[in-house]
Amino acid sequence: MSETTLDPDQPLAVPLPAARTAAQAGVAPVSDDPFTLNAVRVLLRRWDELVDVLTRIATRPAVVDELRRSISTLAGASWELSRHRPRPLRELAVFLPSNNILYSYVLFGLVPARFAERVVIRPSTRVAEAVREVHRVLSTDPLLADGFPVELAELSQRRFLARCSAADAVVFTGKPENATAVAARLTGDPLVLAFGSGPNPVVVGPEADLASVVADVVRVRTYNSGQDCLCPDVVMVHESVADDFVAELASAVRGLRVGRREEFDVEVAPLVYPDAVRDIADFLAAHRGAVRAGGRVRADLGFVEPTLLDLPWDPAFHPPEFFGPVFAVTRYRDVADVRRWASSPEELRRGMYLSHYGEPALTERVLGTAVTLAEQVTLDEENGNAPLGGYGLEAGHARRGAAVVARPLLLSAELGAAGLGPTASGGGREPR
Repeated sequence: MSETTLDPDQPLAVPLPAARTAAQAGVAPVSDDPFTLNAVRVLLRRWDELVDVLTRIATRPAVVDELRRSISTLAGASWELSRHRPRPLRELAVFLPSNNILYSYVLFGLVPARFAERVVIRPSTRVAEAVREVHRVLSTDPLLADGFPVELAELSQRRFLARCSAADAVVFTGKPENATAVAARLTGDPLVLAFGSGPNPVVVGPEADLASVVADVVRVRTYNSGQDCLCPDVVMVHESVADDFVAELASAVRGLRVGRREEFDVEVAPLVYPDAVRDIADFLAAHRGAVRAGGRVRADLGFVEPTLLDLPWDPAFHPPEFFGPVFAVTRYRDVADVRRWASSPEELRRGMYLSHYGEPALTERVLGTAVTLAEQVTLDEENGNAPLGGYGLEAGHARRGAAVVARPLLLSAELGAAGLGPTASGGGREPR
């Protein structure tokens, strides 16, 4: 498999979903803002260099997808900002996550630079070297270097929190308990956006096209070897089709391509996070009898073999975030089982997305607090110019002072008329 070569000297064909979103709105999706256009050109002409940097921490197919999504988000930025009209900021402070670092840099750095005077980013210590390289590529390129608006702040958390307290807005991506701790330590009154995660279950109903569902489940569960908050941590299959589904999925799991991150067609590679490897090993040890494919873990190599578990239905089963290539399947008898599970206190806190295939009884737009996706998975819904997530507090929320709202999040929307963002009080810049 080879990558598509993109020529920075040719007119930009806007990738989906930005083109789709803009077309629905009846506007041209490509920004005429010089900085944004130059950022797109830099990503295109420094493509190979960025791939080399990012494959240190992600698989090559995921990196190529990340680059395309980054370009798509930049291409849709003008549509996004014209829709939400975010209030100008003097300073935005960002805790950059440890995965999807380029895409996050675009979402929380380059796009907000259109309406913030300063954007200051603190990298995760896990991937600090890769973030430095991404920042170097972007900030020193001649097309962007003059007045580059993003500052990389390699400060201790204590010192960065002091910087955050003086900022107009703060973005945090990571564990919900860490987001709460960060918000509690801020002494100012910034808007805080906390992006978390959820189990993102896939429901496979009695009328599902099993081959299609297996392909989608494998695609989303192995995205960057499973190291993404949009990966599904549980697949709920109707008992009438469960045996056939498990057999097809087991065959697909056994056939996954395992290799090094930089290989073109690799689907599963060693994991970046030692704690994720340990947590998966503990879970598999506790559920050894449910393993139907894979199951081996080499902690010394950071490797988790693609693994399928076939678990009995348990309404009290709330899967952990595996952050690895683990396919946990459980069997439900009636769609009421799924509804009760999604409405449990645990899942109401962390509802993000719920995908469903061939289950005609699921017609809700939101089930519990999870946004439902019919016949598609989370990666198909992801759009850098639109709100992300569901209505679970741990999946994502906006906070300002005592006001906390759990809902799908987009920074520009929270700074718009309907958001919790600060009012313009001098400084900042009007959106370009």
